[in-house]
Amino acid sequence: MKPLLICDCDEVLLHMVKHFGTWLDEAHDIEFTPNGDDFSTSMRRRDGGTIPSRDEMWQLLGGFFPGEMHRQTLVPHAAEALARLAETAEIVILTNLTDECRTARIEQLAQFGIEHRVECNQGGKGDPVSRLVAEHGSPVTVFVDDLAVHHESVARHAPGVHRLQMVSEPTLAPSVPAAPDAHARIDDWRDAADWIAAQFAAGTPAH
Repeated sequence: MKPLLICDCDEVLLHMVKHFGTWLDEAHDIEFTPNGDDFSTSMRRRDGGTIPSRDEMWQLLGGFFPGEMHRQTLVPHAAEALARLAETAEIVILTNLTDECRTARIEQLAQFGIEHRVECNQGGKGDPVSRLVAEHGSPVTVFVDDLAVHHESVARHAPGVHRLQMVSEPTLAPSVPAAPDAHARIDDWRDAADWIAAQFAAGTPAH
């Protein structure tokens, strides 16, 4: 049975926040300064108007996905790391986008040479991770994501999964604290691939 890698996409495989910020500036005259917190707290209207609400923030994200996804760029060493890990493991990309964006995400990743199963999700990732692990026969599994809330969710629903936090955007990473429920924090894919391969080689579930 092959081990399983379940990997997030935005700020793990593809850069998003810097391109989202550029689009907000160009299209909406909004200054975007990510602070590692809720996106809505990072937005300011350049004309001094009211700060966008959380509802408006979700609407703006809906304007970026999928219409502006072409702006996104590949995280350094991500494609090479996945290619290496795919030699011995099954890989699923678990991305928090609406189902309507799934085809666009598949096509987007394929342009960067990343062609693996893509599953869309809304909310915590613990449930879908648990289902994917069971579907694959409960092999040794590693979960990679930038957000602490998803590591907490996976820790509750699939505690045997090894959890790696990665924040691949260098302007954002210093302001994002280590996720308490992740087993490790590595922001570079070269080192992350080594860590993931080591969990697979050990062949034991997380503790």
